[in-house]
Amino acid sequence: MEEVEKVYKYWLNNVKEDELLKELQDIKMCPQEINERFYKNLNFGTAGLRGILGAGTNRMNIYTVRKASQGLANYLTSNYDNPKIVVSYDSRKNSKLFAFETAKVMAGNNIKSYITKEIQPTPFLSFAVRNLCAIGGIMITASHNPPEYNGYKCYGKDGAQLDESVAYEVYKKIDEVDVFRDIKIAEFDKAINEELILFVGDEVYKSYLDCVINQRVNVFSLKDLRVTYTPLNGAGNYFVQKVLRECGLKELQVVGCQEYPDENFTTCPYPNPEIFDTYLEAKKLAYLKNSDIILATDPDSDRAGICVKHNDDYNLLSGNEIGILICDYLLSQKSKLGILSEKAIIVKTIVSTLMVNEIAHDYGCEILEVLTGFKNIASEILKLESSNREKDFLFGFEESNGYLTGTYVRDKDAVSASLLLCEISLYYKKLGMTLIDALDKLKFKYGFFKEKTLSYEFKNKEGTQKIKNIMENLRNSFQKYFLSKKLEKVEDYLNSKVFNVEDNSFVKKDLPLSDVLVFYFDKSNKIVVRPSGTEPKIKFYLMVKKDNKEDADAEIENLKSYIDKLIDNINF
Repeated sequence: MEEVEKVYKYWLNNVKEDELLKELQDIKMCPQEINERFYKNLNFGTAGLRGILGAGTNRMNIYTVRKASQGLANYLTSNYDNPKIVVSYDSRKNSKLFAFETAKVMAGNNIKSYITKEIQPTPFLSFAVRNLCAIGGIMITASHNPPEYNGYKCYGKDGAQLDESVAYEVYKKIDEVDVFRDIKIAEFDKAINEELILFVGDEVYKSYLDCVINQRVNVFSLKDLRVTYTPLNGAGNYFVQKVLRECGLKELQVVGCQEYPDENFTTCPYPNPEIFDTYLEAKKLAYLKNSDIILATDPDSDRAGICVKHNDDYNLLSGNEIGILICDYLLSQKSKLGILSEKAIIVKTIVSTLMVNEIAHDYGCEILEVLTGFKNIASEILKLESSNREKDFLFGFEESNGYLTGTYVRDKDAVSASLLLCEISLYYKKLGMTLIDALDKLKFKYGFFKEKTLSYEFKNKEGTQKIKNIMENLRNSFQKYFLSKKLEKVEDYLNSKVFNVEDNSFVKKDLPLSDVLVFYFDKSNKIVVRPSGTEPKIKFYLMVKKDNKEDADAEIENLKSYIDKLIDNINF
């Protein structure tokens, strides 16, 4: 606590901004609050920084952003000649401020930045890095987190989030920076005049738009589809509307109170397309306009969600169900058109539905499974690119509503996913079917797969320790906790080993290093456990397959109850 108090006083004596200084002064007599804000620096991982806005080393503010930017600049100037980067931002509080501060620090280090004039989707940032042949990029966003969060996402020259080794090297450089003494920062107007800060040109936006539109499979007009769309006060608004209208969509209704930026997300306090309540405002408009579907993109427009009108009600599809529909559509339609590569590859995460594996097998399509995080999908695209097999990449997806077709970006893209979902919806509408009907047909063919993600939140310093304790307990005493289940094997990615229950043996296996446990049960059931990389949560991914819907639903609920009790009883 003595060290924390020392850091707090250092900030108190050096912070110049009135709002942040007042925050620090207001907590003088609150040791617990001081400790929470200063007991550590914000974690810098492959996704960069993410945290609550406010004063402190464990908060997102202009000082932590400048420190991260200076560390990144030190890394870039140590490893590259004349590096240049792209900077963009979403609609969150302070996003534009943080983006411009980042560009000013880069200019102070003689690094050229291309910055967007307005909010833009995360996939556009990924595209712009590649299009402008930059050495990397920074996106100021906290994705779908609540309004009090913001973040600083770092990208490499391939347009993907930094890999583990590079992120670690950048982290070391950041750690060496004194947040008040070591920052080199230029004046914005001077940097503009010296062309150390430039605005991204219109031709880059047009190129991105063209690439998205080129992802269509069946190039028919969308004029016979009725769509309600909500950008959830985020960055998807312009591009999603532009793309859909250019592809012929006439009946496009946009939710007024969620169309334009609102840093407080007043009508959608947790702007996540995976969540039912996110669509409450959109449903009002959809019922009024008799829309076929409701589309939603999260604030930085890398995740897409959909509600489907079926039997006079709007049904929210899970991220896995969307992945199933896109996968089947791409394979079946490209096969019919004779344009499906004989070496086609789908890349999915280990926590995404196993039904996709069976669909892909039907078409002779290879499936690659990677750890959670879209950077791992992007890494597989890079490998294909290096072996001249880039065109074999068909589709990448993760269960948390992230999808990518094409290789023009190296992150999930809600703009292209929105266009593809409209195309698929209209395809089935012409057959007299909804997407629910299409899913039911696939389930009867391949089996009833069911997935559920359980997320347990443990905030603050104590919460971080609780999450560590849960993982340690499950890793070291899994037989105790799953004694009543028919456990077959356990994969431990952190220690690269597999435990076989039948012969009670451990076997070393070449697994990517990550704090992940996978428990396999009878038949096709499994549970994946991992701490969240961006939130104070631990997640359990439940995955089952049964012969009918009722049994699948019952087994998922059975596993949910089991895990709830496990969390209650585990020794913290």
